[in-house]
Parts: sequence; C-alpha cells; structure tokens
Amino acid sequence: MNATSQTQRSSRLRIAVGLTAVLMLGACAETPPVPTASLQAARQAISDAERAEAGRYASGELGEARIKLASADSAVAEQKMTTAARFADESRTEAQLASAKTADVKAKAVNDEMSHSTGTLIQEMQRNSGDKQ
Repeated sequence: MNATSQTQRSSRLRIAVGLTAVLMLGACAETPPVPTASLQAARQAISDAERAEAGRYASGELGEARIKLASADSAVAEQKMTTAARFADESRTEAQLASAKTADVKAKAVNDEMSHSTGTLIQEMQRNSGDKQ
C-alpha cells in the first residue's frame, strides 16, 4: 500500500505540475494583439481634423484626441492592449467630434454670409424699385 500511495502522490504531483504549466502558458498567450487598426484610425481622424482646421475651431476636442492617442501609445508600450484600444477609440471619437464642430462652425459662417448677402440684395432691390417710381 505504501508503494501504491507513493505512486498516486507522484501521479497527482505530475498532473498538478502539468496543469500549472498549461495554465501559465495559456496566460502568456492571452495577451491581446496591438490594436493597430484602432491606432491608425485615430491618427487618421486627427489628421483629417487638422486638415479641416479643427485646431482653430475645436481646439479643445482636437487636443483631447491627441492626449488620448498619446495615452494609447503609452498603453501599448506597457503591454496593456485593451486599455490601448479603448484610448485609441476615444481618440478617434474626439477627433471626429472636432471635425464635426469645425464643419458646423464653417457652415454657420457660410449661412451668416449668405443671409447678409441676401439682406444687401433685398435692400438694393428696394432702393432700385423706389427710384423707378
């Protein structure tokens, strides 16, 4: 019985060591990949916002997008890929918001100019119609 008991202990020990090794290897393999697509999308959105002059019209949002992209890059360096993906997505969203706000400000400026031009045209037409009478 003593030999059988030692054999069982030895078998259990081998199984425990084997399971531990498998779990450790599994933990290493579970590190998510670098969120390359999310980082590229964030960089592209920031570039688009800069070309749209968001620095002039929505500097707060554009600055926030840059900060979050830097945080995403730092998270990648620290091997925190889930956090990096979240920051990259937030960066892209902030940059898109900056672009949208910029487009809104520009559209309002065009609308104001058109309203002013229309008002001037109406005044000119009224003045001209008064001259003819």
